[in-house]
Amino acid sequence: MKNILNRLFEQKSLAYEEAKEILMNIGLNKYNSSEVAAFMTVYLMRNITIDELAGFRDALLDLCIKIDLSDFETIDLCGTGGDGKDTFNISTLSSFVVAGAGYKVAKHGNYGVSSGCGSSNVLEYFDYKFTNSEELIKKSIDTAGICFLHAPLFHPALKNVGPIRRELRVKTFFNILGPMVNPSFPQNQMVGVFSLEVARLYAYLYQQTTKNFAIVHSLDGYDEISLTNNFKLVTNQTDEILNPEFLGFTKIRQSEIAGGNTVENSAKIFMSVLNGESTDAQLNVVLANSALAIKTIDSKISIEKSLELAKKSIFDKKALLSFQKLIEISKS
Repeated sequence: MKNILNRLFEQKSLAYEEAKEILMNIGLNKYNSSEVAAFMTVYLMRNITIDELAGFRDALLDLCIKIDLSDFETIDLCGTGGDGKDTFNISTLSSFVVAGAGYKVAKHGNYGVSSGCGSSNVLEYFDYKFTNSEELIKKSIDTAGICFLHAPLFHPALKNVGPIRRELRVKTFFNILGPMVNPSFPQNQMVGVFSLEVARLYAYLYQQTTKNFAIVHSLDGYDEISLTNNFKLVTNQTDEILNPEFLGFTKIRQSEIAGGNTVENSAKIFMSVLNGESTDAQLNVVLANSALAIKTIDSKISIEKSLELAKKSIFDKKALLSFQKLIEISKS
């Protein structure tokens, strides 16, 4: 590791095979925590390259516990985190809205590291029991329309990295990797990223796959459609800058979607949205992300129709029912 670090400190990059081997070695616990921390912090000082990201991704996918959900046409809604905005759990809520609209969701998530409340934090607050049982996961997606894949249960090779990330409390390249290493290999993905540079990397790598994707980044820094500014959208077919009006909404203030600084605050907003009792801004930002996710998995429908389906999912309490079923199944 010493030689690797010296090269990286000289602003040199890793080839694909080198990057993959190093991540494999981290997963096999061949380096001490100080070496891993030093390696991670290099990428706080310079951008990760395409070859490095591809190598890291493929190492984690080789090491993960895979789960076969090929019987279902699934989508994952996942953000990189690391935007420092402390929003409530928008992508997790949108996952239940999409499931309530009749689509199958394989949500990959984890505890918050650089934020106060990740998807795993909020579900655990509601007494969801994490599992990597394929039987329970298939039952969840079949009955509730959604399953939750708690990253540590599927990426055991990274158990020693978690404590280091929590101690650093800043975004690292593992934030970028998270959405790319869903162990069920969903056919569709909507992913939010914290910078335009990461959007570029994702777009390049996703275009080399058969995945149907939408990558979003709000130009004021959010790793989702925030409705606080225009946003970048990259899909299999398009690369454009859009405004909230494209989705049928007007701009909102950043303060209107804050609330992710603690698990309790996030959970309170979470239930208010599912119960149709949230503020208009909170509801609209969830609807916007849900509608684009539905449009991603079902490209033949219009954005207006996908928004209509998202609204119906919330106001007919279908998203709430999907959430309740998921929690109930996890305890069985």
